[in-house]
Amino acid sequence: MAIPLLQLALDNVSLEDALESTRILAPELDVIEAGTVLMTTAGTQALRALRALYPDHIIVSDIKVADAGGLLAKVMIGESGANWMTVICAAPIATFETALAEARKHPKGDIQAELFGNWTFEEAVEWRKIGIKQAIYHRGRDAQAAGQTWGDTDIKKIAKLADMGFEVSVTGGLEISDLKLFKGIPVKAFIAGRTLRDAPDPIAEARGFKEEMHKWWS
Repeated sequence: MAIPLLQLALDNVSLEDALESTRILAPELDVIEAGTVLMTTAGTQALRALRALYPDHIIVSDIKVADAGGLLAKVMIGESGANWMTVICAAPIATFETALAEARKHPKGDIQAELFGNWTFEEAVEWRKIGIKQAIYHRGRDAQAAGQTWGDTDIKKIAKLADMGFEVSVTGGLEISDLKLFKGIPVKAFIAGRTLRDAPDPIAEARGFKEEMHKWWS
């Protein structure tokens, strides 16, 4: 089973703060994500800056597209340097189709279904039918603040998605101690934001994530 990737979610309000985080952490990362907050405040400028600074990293536009999938994939992937773009699970199937068709025109281009809020496995079957292979299982910021923790329900859903053929990334207030909960599941990437960015020693925290991943997935 492959070692999961380590992904940093940049949900900084300012691009300056985001780039300070990547300056410190980039050597430890596989994937750098311009998070929804950063995409809202800095837009494609953030993607262009990340691509220029980190040409060998996977760059993600976590814009959670709900409409205009093809156009936004062209802007984010074709013109601004992202490799992957997220489409929210509530989007119509046509949005997934047009986004994926455009993403595939570009090297390493791909679409991730963002599983946030309400979604069904029946919908997941339809995403797989049209060729969506990546999904992000997302425990939201507000759910974390309300005290929601990772549980058996989450683990079973993630395992089922993997069994369906999805490459599943996991995010939502992840701590190093959480990673063992997902052992035995072929997780694509673990995505951490504030846990890495705000750590007293971000590099040590990132290396702790990687050591834990090698422990359970090697």
